[in-house]
Amino acid sequence: MSRKQDLFEKWKRDRDLRVFVSALGSTGVTLLFALYNGCLGLRHGSLWHGSICVYYVILTALRAMLTAAEPRAGKKQEPERFRERRCAFASALLLLLNVSLVVPAALMVRLQKPVELSLIPAIAMAAYTTYKVIMASVHLKRSRKSANSLVRLLRSIGFIDALVSILTLQNTLIMVNSAGSDGGMRTLTALTSGAVLLVNLALALAALLRSLRRLRGSEIKEEEESK
Repeated sequence: MSRKQDLFEKWKRDRDLRVFVSALGSTGVTLLFALYNGCLGLRHGSLWHGSICVYYVILTALRAMLTAAEPRAGKKQEPERFRERRCAFASALLLLLNVSLVVPAALMVRLQKPVELSLIPAIAMAAYTTYKVIMASVHLKRSRKSANSLVRLLRSIGFIDALVSILTLQNTLIMVNSAGSDGGMRTLTALTSGAVLLVNLALALAALLRSLRRLRGSEIKEEEESK
């Protein structure tokens, strides 16, 4: 009982630990989404479900890799350097994640995303997406206070995922309310899709450059100390 209490107290005090526990749960949920969409894509020959499955697979791999890296970092002689290497690799995968969104975004612009929701579930989806975006924004801001690069990258990934949720919500509401017949809505979807992809690309590039810069800095410092 005492050990459980100690773990609980550590969980309350350690904000970074809470991030990794949350990321572990998100990884499981994301994997379920990937499997669900993959099955639908194979069963119905759906390009939408197949392409969004690829997105969720990459997202699952990113979260799993970063979550698993923290316990390993604690066993390394240079934990920060190990974290930065993992972050650099994950940031490169973030670029691939952005590429995987091109097909789903194109389908949404053409209003070819399958929608099976009525208005009430769509409104509920809107409420959840709003909550998700707000929390992702708050967590992203708070993560800047963390010295752990894995935590900061995990929060950036969560923010990217929230932005993608906005796109799918927007398309769902358009399809539910206009039956895909409004050309003006296609223009709106094209503009918002392009904006989200550009923001995601900027976040991925910034994370990659930051990790490479810190890795280079640690190498220079190591060379100076060895002289």
